[in-house]
Amino acid sequence: MFKLDRKSILIGASLFASSALLFTGCLPSSTSVNEKTNASASSKLGQYEIKSKTAIDGGVTYVRANGVETAYAYNQQNTKGVSFGRTATPNEIKAWDRDSLHDGTGLPEGEGSVELGEELYDAQCVSCHGDFGAGGRGYPQLSGGNQSKDENGVVITLKNQRVYGKTEAPKRTIGTYWPKATTLFTYIRDAMPYAHPKSLTNDETYAITAYLLAQNRIKIDGETMDDEYILDKEKLAKVVLPNNNGFYPDIDGPNGPENVRAFFANRAKNIGAGIRCMSDCKDPGGIDGKTETAVMTIEYEMSDVKPPYSTVRDLPPEQEDKTISKAEKMYNVSCKLCHATPQMGAPVIGDVDAWKSVIAKGFDKVLVNSIAGIGGMPPKGGNEDLTDTDMKLIVEFMIDSSKKK
Repeated sequence: MFKLDRKSILIGASLFASSALLFTGCLPSSTSVNEKTNASASSKLGQYEIKSKTAIDGGVTYVRANGVETAYAYNQQNTKGVSFGRTATPNEIKAWDRDSLHDGTGLPEGEGSVELGEELYDAQCVSCHGDFGAGGRGYPQLSGGNQSKDENGVVITLKNQRVYGKTEAPKRTIGTYWPKATTLFTYIRDAMPYAHPKSLTNDETYAITAYLLAQNRIKIDGETMDDEYILDKEKLAKVVLPNNNGFYPDIDGPNGPENVRAFFANRAKNIGAGIRCMSDCKDPGGIDGKTETAVMTIEYEMSDVKPPYSTVRDLPPEQEDKTISKAEKMYNVSCKLCHATPQMGAPVIGDVDAWKSVIAKGFDKVLVNSIAGIGGMPPKGGNEDLTDTDMKLIVEFMIDSSKKK
């Protein structure tokens, strides 16, 4: 299995760079590192032959010459006199340095139960991530997948390959894919819920983290996480996720950057060497149902999943609900996320005062803005499948729901 997670490497590189920024308190010079090192390095335009200690990926840097870096032009404007800010104060650094390490360092005090986490999840998270974290509306699936491992300790479900509908894709969930549980806590605390991030208390964050770990059947010190289970920083630091050792190179600690460089230095072995294909590519086959696929099938086919995987992609039949109008259904799917909470900056439906200035513009103007987009609102609320007629119905519903009765 190819277990490299590029995001992990990029995150490691970013953290390494961010640490340098925080401790120096200022940004690097505007002169490109590549431009400084390329003058004395052996290079070949358009190829990655430069070996440089400044490159976190082990030397994959590209020559800049005559305003061009490979196939891309770059900005050559003189940045002399541009201010790059001041040195950050210790308190400013402390305010931003809120992440927690995999060993629990940096986790705050607090606690939360699985039961409370379920209540919070249903109120704040289910609209995007689906019931029990099973996924929905294009947002990541957080639970599910089989955590069984092969003889090498690799989570089997991650070895699935997509072969034109014959095999289900790998289930990259918290229980099968994530390597560290503390990342879950930090991400929820800093970026969730989507409509108003950083609004959760530490106790609430522990509770939602506990609920999601419980949904993934994670045990802590051999103990199953039932509804009454209370999670705190000491217990969270003890969590060992099934895919804990499924990532390489090791990006943790002071040797992390060097491990990454060493990994990329031997690209042929660790990543593979080949010719990139943009045209006249070999057809992998299988699309027409006749040509034999060139994708090698795997020996680990999941067969014990309940309910079993299905290749049917049809949406389930919509149940008619006569208590809700078509306009309200479309509003719930495409508009409610922003218009149901004041933290998003959009006028909240039902708030008479907030809608006074909107209604004063006239219906036609409001409709045009809703179709074309205005301010932070994308055209049609980001759902291009909606017709102009659909938008008219939605706007009518929102205005009618926001007038004095």
